[in-house]
Amino acid sequence: MMEGRMRPKGNAMAKKYIARDPRTGKPIQVAQSVTHDVSYEPLRGPWSALIPDDIMSLAEGSLPERTVRWKNETLTMTRKHGIRALGHVPKHMIGPAHTLLLLAFEDDDPDIRIAALDVLPEFAVRRSNELFDWLSVLLDDEHVGVQKAASAALCRAAPTFPSGVRSSLENELRSANKERSQAAWKGLEALTKTWPDVVADHVDTLLLEPDAHLRRRAAKMISAIVSKKSHVVWDLVSWALNDEDAQVRRTVAKSLPRLAKQDVRMGTMFAERAIVDADPDVRLSAIKAIEKLNRGHGRARDLILAGARSSDVRVRRACIDLLPKLMDEDELRALVDDLLKTETDQKLVQKLMQYRYDAMLEGTEAEKNAALSPALAVPDLDKEVLLAQGKRVGMSPTESQRIEPTESAPTEKPPAPASKPSLTRRPTQDEVMGYHDDDDDDFMPDDDMPYM
Repeated sequence: MMEGRMRPKGNAMAKKYIARDPRTGKPIQVAQSVTHDVSYEPLRGPWSALIPDDIMSLAEGSLPERTVRWKNETLTMTRKHGIRALGHVPKHMIGPAHTLLLLAFEDDDPDIRIAALDVLPEFAVRRSNELFDWLSVLLDDEHVGVQKAASAALCRAAPTFPSGVRSSLENELRSANKERSQAAWKGLEALTKTWPDVVADHVDTLLLEPDAHLRRRAAKMISAIVSKKSHVVWDLVSWALNDEDAQVRRTVAKSLPRLAKQDVRMGTMFAERAIVDADPDVRLSAIKAIEKLNRGHGRARDLILAGARSSDVRVRRACIDLLPKLMDEDELRALVDDLLKTETDQKLVQKLMQYRYDAMLEGTEAEKNAALSPALAVPDLDKEVLLAQGKRVGMSPTESQRIEPTESAPTEKPPAPASKPSLTRRPTQDEVMGYHDDDDDDFMPDDDMPYM
């Protein structure tokens, strides 16, 4: 008995299904969006060419320098490069490398501290003890270059270690330094893809800040996590819609259409509140959210009808555009007659007049006929009768019976000679229709009919 050769994965029978184009037979390739966490991937540089023993020797200072080849160039690596390469050491060297990294954080040389901060996010994946404590300290370093390196490390580490950088991220988001706060907001934005619940906690505290700028930035974060069905996110949307700053309400109102797709009930509730907002942009976002809802739903229908009478012309225009999809023709004409009594915008008046127009009553003859149903087909028996009478099936005379009009005066034609009586009898109408008199079995010719 022959033994089947095993496949690499140990299954001799299973085959991977490959979708192919039916016309060409080639595999169908579908691009998939893959989000890579940059904190997990060590950044490559000239230090990547160092071997592990040289990395440790350079980092501890026992080896002053080492020459390597990188991209067809000969470069000299020093201690800061050894510190930067600590993320590339094998697993059995993690302990000593962690100790060297902690020593580098308190080194007097700013370049060494910067190199240690550069490797912090990728090294923390392997061992994070005390690293984020040093990160919070170096964020306030006296050297500007070290501060920038710490802000960059915070931005990279936030999506992977939300709990480790929580306090540092809260402080940096509120920093008066624009560069530091910008890096923190960038890290918070990256955090929305991995830990949206943590972002919601940060936004919750930011909405309580007296600074309107912070609340506006927090409202943008709500738009990034609004697709997550959570009562925490719904609370944030509700609080932002009640904010005293109009820009905060505008920003969060733009997320209502996406929220309406995720949850119809909550989308309807928030749209009902936003449509009566004092800011016109908020009301317009509410209309866009209503367009995503089920318009046959009772509350959504009431919102559209109320919006058709709004004082804002943009809201009225958006709601009036939805009316034909909301009701039938008779109901629409009745509503249009009511709206025309108060409408002042000429463009909307013209649109309402188009809604009220009835081609069956007010249209031209061609428009009226277009709405009529087609005529029924002529039965075959009627066709035979018409043809026997010398008429067309379309109830029109034959070509021989049509008299073409002439411009000259009609000339009198001589009377046609009297036709001789035919020797054959013409069938009667009853006989053409198929009726027969059973009582008259024998044919009795008329007295006036000539005999052959």
